[in-house]
Amino acid sequence: MFDLLRGKIRGFIKKAEDLEREKEGFESKFSKVSKLKKTLFRRIKLSESDVENILWEFQLDLIQADVALETSEEISKKLEEKILGEEVEKGKLEEFLREKIRETLLEIMKPKREINLVEEIERCEDKPFKIVFLGINGSGKTTTIAKVGKYLLDNNISVVFAAGDTFRAGAIEQLEKHADNLGIKVIKHKKGADPAAVIYDAVQHAKAKGIDVVLADTAGRMQTNVNLMKELEKICRVNKPHLKIFVADALTGNDAVDQARKFNEEIGIDAVILTKMDSDAKGGCAISIAHETNAPIIFIGTGQNYSDLKAFDRNWFIEKILS
Repeated sequence: MFDLLRGKIRGFIKKAEDLEREKEGFESKFSKVSKLKKTLFRRIKLSESDVENILWEFQLDLIQADVALETSEEISKKLEEKILGEEVEKGKLEEFLREKIRETLLEIMKPKREINLVEEIERCEDKPFKIVFLGINGSGKTTTIAKVGKYLLDNNISVVFAAGDTFRAGAIEQLEKHADNLGIKVIKHKKGADPAAVIYDAVQHAKAKGIDVVLADTAGRMQTNVNLMKELEKICRVNKPHLKIFVADALTGNDAVDQARKFNEEIGIDAVILTKMDSDAKGGCAISIAHETNAPIIFIGTGQNYSDLKAFDRNWFIEKILS
C-alpha cells in the first residue's frame, strides 16, 4: 500500500544523504589539521542551494505520487522552513529528515476539527442525526453508505437509508439491495422525484420510528454539472444535515482532489471517506484531499465486504509511507 509515495520519500532522503557524503568527502581533506577544525565538521548544515535542489526534485516526485500541485508546493515550503540552516549530526540525517517530513505531513493533513462518528451521533440531541453523502458516480458512494450503515449497527445505532439519487433508477435498486442484505429500511420515491423530498420523508420516518441516523445517498453526476450542485444545495437547505461526507475513489488521484475541491467550494465538506485503498493507491490523494478541504478523513474502504471499513488515522498513514 502506498508504495509509490513511500519510494518517492525514500528517494528524497537518499538525495540528502548523498549531500551528506559529499560534505564528508570535503571533511577528509582536513584530516590532518587541528582538532578544532575536525570538531567543526562533526555536524553538517544544509545550505540554501542544497535544500532548493533536493526539494525541487522532491516536489516533482510528490506530484507523480498523486499529490496535487498546490499541496506539493505547501509541503516543500514547510519542509524547507524546517530543514534550512539546521545543523545535524553526521549519520543522523535520515532520522532528522524523517522526523521533519512526519511533522510537515501532520500539519498539512490537520483538519479544522476532528470527527469521531459514533461520538458525534451520541452527543447529538437533535435526532435523527442526518448524514448526506456526496461524490461522483463510480466512487463507491452507495457501497460506502452500506458499510457505514453496518458500522453504525455494530455500534448499536439504528439507521434508515434515503435513496436520494433519483437521477438513476439503478442507484435506487443498488441501495435497496444493500438495505435488504443489512436489514435496514430504505425510503425511496420513483426515478426523477425530488431528492430533497425523499430525504425529508426519510427524516420524518426516522422521527416517527425513533431511528437514530438517516444516511442519504445523492446523485453523482460530474462535479462540473451546475444542475447537480443546485440539487445538492437544495437537499442541504431543506434537510440541514449534521454532516456532509465526501466519498472519493483513491485510485483516481488528482481527479478525486479536483472533485473534492469543487464539492467543498459549492456545498461544503465536513468529512471524507476514501474508497479502494486496498488497491494500488499511490497515497498522495489522501494528503491532497485533507489539505484542500481541511476536513478529516474518517474512514477508508479496504475491500468489498460490509465490514471492510477502517477508521482512518493520520499517524498510521504517515508511518506507513515513511516506513
